[in-house]
Amino acid sequence: MAGERRPVPPRQRRPDPGGPELSGPELGDPKLGGPELGRTDPGLVDLASLATFTLDPQGRVASWSVIAARLFGPSAAAVSGRHVCDVLLTGPGQRELIRQALAQVEAGQVWTAILALAIADGGLVAVRCEPLARPARGALVIAQRASPQAGQGLLGDAVARIGTTLDLAQTAREAVDVAVPGFADAAAIFVPERLLAADELPSQRAAQETVVRRLVARLADRPAAVTDSLLRPDEVLVFGADSPCYRAMATVSPVLFRQVDGDIAERISRRPGGEEIISRYTSFLAVPLVARGAVVGCATFARADGGPAFGPADLALADQLTSRAAVCIDNARLYGRERRIALALQRGLLPGQPAVPDGMEVAHHYLPVGASVVGGDWHDIVPLPGGRAALMVGDAMGHGPEAAAVMVQLRTAAHVLADLDLPPEEILRRLDRMAAGMTAGSFATCICAVFDPSDGSCLIAKAGHLPPVLVLADGAAHVIDLPPGLPLGLGAEVFEATQISLPPGATLALYTDGLVESRTRSLDDGMGELRDCLVSVLASGSALSGACQAVTQALRQHGEDDITLVLARIRQ
Repeated sequence: MAGERRPVPPRQRRPDPGGPELSGPELGDPKLGGPELGRTDPGLVDLASLATFTLDPQGRVASWSVIAARLFGPSAAAVSGRHVCDVLLTGPGQRELIRQALAQVEAGQVWTAILALAIADGGLVAVRCEPLARPARGALVIAQRASPQAGQGLLGDAVARIGTTLDLAQTAREAVDVAVPGFADAAAIFVPERLLAADELPSQRAAQETVVRRLVARLADRPAAVTDSLLRPDEVLVFGADSPCYRAMATVSPVLFRQVDGDIAERISRRPGGEEIISRYTSFLAVPLVARGAVVGCATFARADGGPAFGPADLALADQLTSRAAVCIDNARLYGRERRIALALQRGLLPGQPAVPDGMEVAHHYLPVGASVVGGDWHDIVPLPGGRAALMVGDAMGHGPEAAAVMVQLRTAAHVLADLDLPPEEILRRLDRMAAGMTAGSFATCICAVFDPSDGSCLIAKAGHLPPVLVLADGAAHVIDLPPGLPLGLGAEVFEATQISLPPGATLALYTDGLVESRTRSLDDGMGELRDCLVSVLASGSALSGACQAVTQALRQHGEDDITLVLARIRQ
């Protein structure tokens, strides 16, 4: 009885009557990271179920135990001298694993795995390869039928390996890398095209076909470039109602099949090497990808001729892999969708290319904080009658999408008001009234300047904004003193305009506080650096566009806030 069994001293343990004496670490040592072969109770090993055989350095069978014959089928006489791949009838994926095992053993290391081998009545086998003591060299192989729980452990690393990023293609690659070659000789991931393009889940019930996109495929013994030429990533395919993939997604259950769809097979066979690939695989499994209760795609697995066909025992393993893969793939898809929406909205918030009157030169540069495309800063140029132009720079409180939502409303309103040829102080008064009626906390600063090249004048008003800097042709720089005005949104509606003269060659700089202020630099220091940098860059003779970028790059600190700089000059 099981309760009467006693541990056998290690030196007396033998795997079976026909096998060699065990050498190396104790079986099932968890420190080696391999399966605990035969472990039924702490300290006990079921030696009667362990099959052993030895391989020479080239992988040929040197000895074959009685239990090996019982587990795998062939007798010792039938396998002696044959390569282990030919004996166990493994497919190309498992041939690659055996090559890895022999290389690891040759390096003096232990190799363990759980494989689907062609044993007498089918099933999973836990395998352990240990290096034989020199001078014999070669490997001692210890094998035992694995329980379903151990089989699931084959794909246990899916949790660690799938979903390391939110990139859809990378996540799909991670899924097939887990499956090949340990579970299958080939694998592919398909996602409905409508789900990717329109975020709509297709309905198989009413349709007679489904359009899918192949995200990735992997063949065990083919380089990625060769695989991609045969089974192209992002290739759009149509699966008819009789297709195994269609049926798997429609019924939300796995489908075993023996050959590829006729249309798909014909398409692949037209490509170099395609006919060979089609003919070599004889067992297939299609498994739906289900995430959050919805079918988001299908995974297909294939095993080559000569290897064990997929059977009911493989469905649990496939389910474990696809369950993890489906959630991670859907997470990546949702993230990609949200990112595309955000980028589209942000790009839509950016101003178009402004029309600059012939009598002026204007350059502008904008740097959003962090990874945003747009934030709370804005600038605009509005051509006015008589060759004049209104230049505006604003800064909504905060940054990111909330500030951008406020910014776009104020920028649009400011453009419309300026286009009405209203004076700067009136533009700010109406913007202030508008901002006060918006959602709570919709505050912003703004400066508005109307340039008149005909007389070299500029009329300026500001609402809580930093004052402009005027750089003269002789290199002198001045901060223009303007009536302060309260920020927009406070309902003050009291703003004053000041008229200044722009001598020939003078440049006026309008900017936001992100350019001159940060936690590591005071406003006074920042303003001093701005004046010095403007004088230095403009004195070098740089064009305004180059000067604008050079000043911005020189003064940016740690990306704490959005940065906007506009330089304007009346042509001589």
